[in-house]
Amino acid sequence: MKRPTIIAGNWKMHKTVGEAIDFIEELIPHTEETDCEILIAVPFTAIHASSSVAGDSKIAIGAQNMSDQDEGAFTGEISAKMLKEVGTSFVILGHSERRAHFAETDEHIYHKLRRAILEGLPAILCVGESEADREVGKSMDTLKKQLDGALKDLKPKQLQSVVIAYEPVWAIGTGKTATPEIAQETHAQIRKYLAERVGKNWASRVCILYGGSVKPSNIDNLLNQPDIDGALIGGASLDVKAFSQMVQR
Repeated sequence: MKRPTIIAGNWKMHKTVGEAIDFIEELIPHTEETDCEILIAVPFTAIHASSSVAGDSKIAIGAQNMSDQDEGAFTGEISAKMLKEVGTSFVILGHSERRAHFAETDEHIYHKLRRAILEGLPAILCVGESEADREVGKSMDTLKKQLDGALKDLKPKQLQSVVIAYEPVWAIGTGKTATPEIAQETHAQIRKYLAERVGKNWASRVCILYGGSVKPSNIDNLLNQPDIDGALIGGASLDVKAFSQMVQR
């Protein structure tokens, strides 16, 4: 079974509602001929407007985070149910910035992923190692720990709407990018591990994205690798011209 190619943008804490609307309106004409699945994770405040503007185009609008709770006294949190109501099509979970800046643990990410699955909200699960881990040959140890923690007791049937994003921490926002060969090797190892962990059937079907300083000049070489099924793009997704080029590759 051929896996789809996914081009996903993560805007992080960028763009007002007006800026988001302008971006999506400009992007839509560039998406009409592509076979890629196009995802953009916008700030919470821009989800409803972005989803409305995207309409029935090929652009799906998502969130960058969510609570692991359904409702309650959790000031500042937003639930999956709330996200779905305003037009959210997917959610990013476990991004390295959430892990580093907000002390999200593998256990916490597991509960968020479980909640997303229960609410029928597709998720992009991020995993990635530090530069120190890679230098001492512990990349897969770190990735296995993160995957074990997030997937825990979840069954393959529950994971059908989950995408994995491999984002080496040392390549996020640094301008450094794993070579296509390094990225492919790591993606293949992740897929092999998933096959051992939850079965070959799901592992062969799951899309594994690469993220880390992806831009128009390197995306083709990355996506030509057999186990790299798309890209999770940060900084370059903020520029509509650059993002359009990557969508149209």
